[in-house]
Formats: sequence, structure tokens, C-alpha cells
Amino acid sequence: MVKNHVNFKILLLAVCLLGALQAAAQVKISGKVVDEDGKPVEFARVSITGTAIGTTTDPKGLYELSAPTRDSVMVQFDCLGYSTVKRLLIKPTGSVTINPKLYKKAMELGEVKVTEFKKQTNTMSDIDINNLKLTPDINGGSVEGVLATQAGVSQKNEMSSQYMVRGGAYDENSVYINGIEVYRPQLVTNGQQEGLSIINPDMVRAVRFSTGGYNAEYADKMSSVLDITYKEPEAFEGSLQGSLQGGSLALGTHTGKFSMLHGVRYKRNSSMLGSLESKGEYDPQYFDYQTLITLSPSSKFKVQVLGNIALNNYRFTPKDRETSFGTSTNVKSFKVYFDGQEKDKFQTYFGALTATYKFGKGADLTLLASGYQTNELVAYDIHGEYWLNEAGDGNTGGELGVGKYHEHARNRLKINVYNFGLKGNLGLGHNNFTYGFNYRKDDIYDRSREWQWRDSAGYSLPHLPHEVNVIYSQRSTNDLNTSRFSVFVQDTWKLYMGAGVLSVNVGARLSHWDFNKETLVSPRMSLGYVPAGNSRLSLRLAGGIYYQQPFYKEYRQQQVDSLGNYYVALNNKIKSPRSVHVILGGDYTFRAMDRPFKFTTELYYKHLSRIISYEVDNLKLNYTGYNGGNGYIAGIDMKLFGQFVEGTDSWISFSLMKTQEDINGVKVPLPTDQRYSVALFFTDYFPNLPRLKFSLKGVLSDGLPTVAPNKTRANSWFRQPAYKRVDAGLSFALVDKEHRPATGLLSNFKSVWIGLDVFNLLDISNVSSYYWVTDVNNIQYAVPNYLTRRQLNVRLSMTF
Repeated sequence: MVKNHVNFKILLLAVCLLGALQAAAQVKISGKVVDEDGKPVEFARVSITGTAIGTTTDPKGLYELSAPTRDSVMVQFDCLGYSTVKRLLIKPTGSVTINPKLYKKAMELGEVKVTEFKKQTNTMSDIDINNLKLTPDINGGSVEGVLATQAGVSQKNEMSSQYMVRGGAYDENSVYINGIEVYRPQLVTNGQQEGLSIINPDMVRAVRFSTGGYNAEYADKMSSVLDITYKEPEAFEGSLQGSLQGGSLALGTHTGKFSMLHGVRYKRNSSMLGSLESKGEYDPQYFDYQTLITLSPSSKFKVQVLGNIALNNYRFTPKDRETSFGTSTNVKSFKVYFDGQEKDKFQTYFGALTATYKFGKGADLTLLASGYQTNELVAYDIHGEYWLNEAGDGNTGGELGVGKYHEHARNRLKINVYNFGLKGNLGLGHNNFTYGFNYRKDDIYDRSREWQWRDSAGYSLPHLPHEVNVIYSQRSTNDLNTSRFSVFVQDTWKLYMGAGVLSVNVGARLSHWDFNKETLVSPRMSLGYVPAGNSRLSLRLAGGIYYQQPFYKEYRQQQVDSLGNYYVALNNKIKSPRSVHVILGGDYTFRAMDRPFKFTTELYYKHLSRIISYEVDNLKLNYTGYNGGNGYIAGIDMKLFGQFVEGTDSWISFSLMKTQEDINGVKVPLPTDQRYSVALFFTDYFPNLPRLKFSLKGVLSDGLPTVAPNKTRANSWFRQPAYKRVDAGLSFALVDKEHRPATGLLSNFKSVWIGLDVFNLLDISNVSSYYWVTDVNNIQYAVPNYLTRRQLNVRLSMTF
């Protein structure tokens, strides 16, 4: 009995040990997750079904995990936008390698493709450009037209491609094309003269945009970065666009180691400007030619040439204007008869050469040289006689003011900007170092003369006995040659922890300007975190010190000579305005109605110091020319992006913002203080006719602070009415991927779309600026200048 009892204990112990060994046995599962093109899929979820075991793939698509051995183990691979893949392992032991291929859940509708949402771990976001050509846009499918619907971005004038970002001025936005910073004309006073955006949408391959907290590689602007990449054609291809506003043609080809892409655009705004209240003969003409030439002698060496020629001519002969304004109980009418004309020319030339050599995996060096020239002429002599009346019932009302005025300008500005630089990347382990330096030379020639004479009730203003005076006069005679130098370095790396993936970017810029002998240091940092337990969530924290070295019109300062005449002097004691950014944000991706969605929120605060104060007059920024204020900008931006209608992308954004500037002890809002903004971009198609697509773009935003001429917000200000605009469009695919004839003329095209747009669908009279009139009692009245009313446009878009 004792012996049998001992044998039983030994047998029981052996069974327990065997069970423990089997329970402790683990199978190691590893591999690489790729898409249908063989590219690695980052942040794909790898899990063991029925357990809490799981991990995510790294940027190379690699993963590794361990699971207890069982009779069967089900491994599941998930990623938003891709079909789920499962692999069943039967009695796995040791190490097992699984290299699955994930296929995108792509539903094609014409040229629209639904793909996954890329994880955003820094402040640069990707903007989808598939909708550009089918979007109702008065500027012909411009990139800026899509930016205007993004959270934190505002566009107040449809005749211009200029935009404001989070309370910043128009001049605070950097624009890069293929790594080269580009510039805009300086004398532009409103959208009528601006013409075409420097970005040709027919040539664009990718758009990246940041509303703040961007990395050290981007130069010295305080509000935003727009990074454009032009495409390199892989074969002969082209596109042709035409509408009532103008047309464009793009042609590209690729032969062996050589490719080139050319784009031509022509635009006339006569029909659009004809809807304004100032009647007259409009003949604005805008021409633009761009090219990208690429030579790749080997897989390691590439040379690119980027060129641009823009010729913008604006001619206007005003005839008359009549405006009613005021309230329902206090209606006033303003009528002007004009004489004279305006002729403006804006000619810009831009060229860049880059040479890139790849030393190996993760290491490259780029040499670059660019030149920019702008030749601008603004010339006008406009004479007018006006009547300001107050409406009444016969016993009230009457004449408030009668007068004349004469506006004169002969302004010529020539600017040459030359850049020489180097930029490199070096990958070491998990770190990626980016570095570079740039030398820039500005050559400026300025000759301008402006004056305004105004007569009210028989007296010239300002009225002095025995004298005739002009109400405003200014001259500028300046020549300047300055040099700027900058250098930057930054490091980007990712840390893979059990709690998630942490992305880090740390960098700094050093710059010097010989005009004011100023040396600046701009440190910047951004963090991105994706938790392992919830890969649908990504969090961001970014901050830094940003300086904006002033460009020419920002340091022009008005002075008075001994005879009381005003002239422009250049302030060499000017300092670069400074903005300290702090941004906290995040994305959450989810599925609703079995469709992908993404919700984005960002909180931001910008502390401003050494502000060069300015006032906005119909898109013209009139700077004081000296550092005179401090302030702040704070707000929140939210955006919901996704497939509200299956197969098409739409989004809605909402922003709240508060700004403040201290001018000589008086606290006032910034000229760009937009307290709220709602923007909508919606696309839909007809279920029984999927080739017919509907697009809607709407904006509702608060009005901006406005001041009288030669005044500042510290004296007095009022707020313009809210900006409200809705554009709608219908597009029909004559040819697309699913409907392409086998023979005939249309068989040569990849796509052919015809469309009908209704601009300003609700026919709302938005205010762009004000014309100021003085009555016999020296009371000033702000007569609103309205923007365009409802208009129709027909367009044709073809690719081949």
C-alpha cells in the first residue's frame, strides 16, 4: 500500500509538471505587414483572437508577439481602411513567421478613392487633392480654396488666394514648392490685381499643411506652412481645363532618365468683377507658365529645374457707383460719377535648380539655388463726384454731403531675391537627422508717389484758409541690398514602448540679418503618441519660438519732412516679431455606418511680442514700420472628416478664437480677430446615376475689426458684418474608369468631366472694405464695398 501510494504521488507530480511545461510553452509569432503594393503598413493591429494579446506594427511594417501554444491559434491583422486578414495556426510551436498582405477597402466613384487615414504624429497634415478639380471654386480649383475649409484657416475675399491662419496676417504664411520657398507680390491692394495663385493645381502631387508648431526645417514665418510637391510624370500624360473664367493646360512626359512637366494657365476676371457695384470697363488678364524638369542619371543622383513666369495685367475704367447702406430706419444712399482709369502690372519670374545625391539608405544631400524677381507697377488717376443722401418720407432726409475727390498713384517696385543653400538627411538607427543652411540676398528698388485730394461742401480737406491741401500724400525713394543667413538642424525618432509609440522631433534654427544686425535662435519641438491599447487615438504636443524676419513693406516707416510732406524711410532698428507657440491636439478614428471617420481637435496659444502693428484695408496691410505692441492669440479648432455619403469624403470644421494686442496701453483685438468660423465641404452622388456628383462648399465666419483711414484700433474701431458664402457645383463624368468607350475621340481620355457651378448660391452681399465720406459737419461715414454676387460658371475638365 505504501509503495503504491508513493507511485501515485510520483505520477501525479509528473502530470502536474507536464501540464505546467505545456502551459509555459510559448510560440513566437513575427513578420511584416505590407499592402498590395508591397509597402509596409504602419500601426496595423496584430492580435490573438479570444485573448488580450496584441501589438502594432512599426514604420517598417514589422511586428513580434508571443502566445501560449494551443491546438489552434487565430492571428488577426487589422488596420483602418484595409480588409481584415486572419491566419489560423494548428498546434504552433517555436517560432512562426507570418507576412500578410492587406488590401485596401477601396470603393471607386469616378476619381474618388477611399483609403486609410494616415496617423498624424506631428503638426503637418496631408490635404487630399482628389477633389480639387471637381470643387466649386471661383479661382479654378485652387489649393487655397480647399485650405479655406480647414479648421483655423480663413479667407475673406473670393477674388484673392490670400488666407489667414489662427489670427495671423496674410504675410505670415510660408509657401514651399518642391522644397523651395516662394514669394508673392508686395503692392497688391486687393484681389482684383492678384491674379493667379503661384500654385498650379494641375501640377500638384501632394499637399502638406501646418497651422502652427511646425518643425525647424521650415523658415521664419509665424503662422503656417504650406508644403507643395509637384509630380514627376511616369509616361506621357496631360490635362485640359476650361471654364468661363479661363483655362489651363498641363503636359508631361517621361523617357528613360528624363521627365518634364509643363503647365500653362490663362484667366480673365471681367465677368466676376462685373458683378461689383462699381460699374466700369474691366479687362484683367492673367497668364502663368510653370515647368518642372527632372534628370536622373542614376538611382542615386537627381537634378531638378523648377521655373515660373507670371504676367498679370489689370485695367479698369470706372463709370459710376451707387450704394445703399445703413439700417432699416436710417437708410443712406451714396452715388459717385467717375472719370479716369487704373492700369497695373505685376510680373514675376522664378527659377530654381536642385541637385540631390543619395549616399545610401537614409542619407542624402541636396544643393539648391533659386532666384525670384518681381516687377510691379501701380498707376491710377481716378476722379469722382459724389452725393451722400439720407432717405426720407418727403419731410425728413436730405443731402448730407456733396464733394469731389482725386486719387493719384505712380508706384514702381522691383525686388530680386537670390537663395543658395544645402539640405541633408542622415539616418542613424531609429534617428533621422535633417540639417541645412541658406544664404539669401534681397535687392530692392522702390519709387512711389501717392496722394489724395478731397473736397467736401466746397472745402478741401483738411481745410486751411487761403490754401488747397491734399488729405493724404506719401512718397518713397529707396534702394536697398541686404543679406540673410540661416542654419537649422533637427532630429526625428520613434520610441516603441509597451504602452505605445512615441514620435519625437527636436530642432532649432539660427538666423542673422545684416540690415538690423539681428541674430535669432528658434528652438522647436513636437511629440506624437499612439497608445498600444487604442491605436485609433493619436495625441500631439508641439511648441517653439518663432520669429518672422520682416520683408520690405513691414519695415517701411512713414516720416514727415520740414515742409510737412510725408515720405517713407526704412527702419533699420526694426526687430523681428516673435510668437511662442503651444499646441495640444489629437485625432480619433472610428467607423460609423461601416464607414471611416476621423475627429480632430487642437488647442493652441500664441504669445506675441515685438509686434509690427498694421491695419487691413481691402487686403492691403498698412504697417507702422516699428515694433509697437504685444499680445496673444488663443483658440480651439475642431474638424470631423469622413464618408458622410459612402464613397465620397466630406468634412466640417469649427473654430473659436480670441486675440488681443496692447497698443500704447490700449488693449484691442488684432486686425485678424475672427472670433468664430464654421466651414463645410460636402460631396454626394446620385444613387441611380453615380456619374453625377454634387459638391457644396460653405463658410460662415465673424467679421474683422475695421478702422477709418490714417487711424488705428487704439483710436476707435468697429467690426465688419459676418462673412457668409455658399458655392455649389454639379459634375458629370462623360468618361471615367468605368465608362470609357473603346473607340472614337473619347477613348483617348482617362476622364472627361463637365460641370456647372453656382458661386454665392444665396446671393449674399459680403463686405470687403469701406469707402469713407465726410459730410458738412465733418462726420465720417463708412460706405461698404461689397464683394461679388451670385454667378454661374460652366467648366470642362479632361485628363489623358
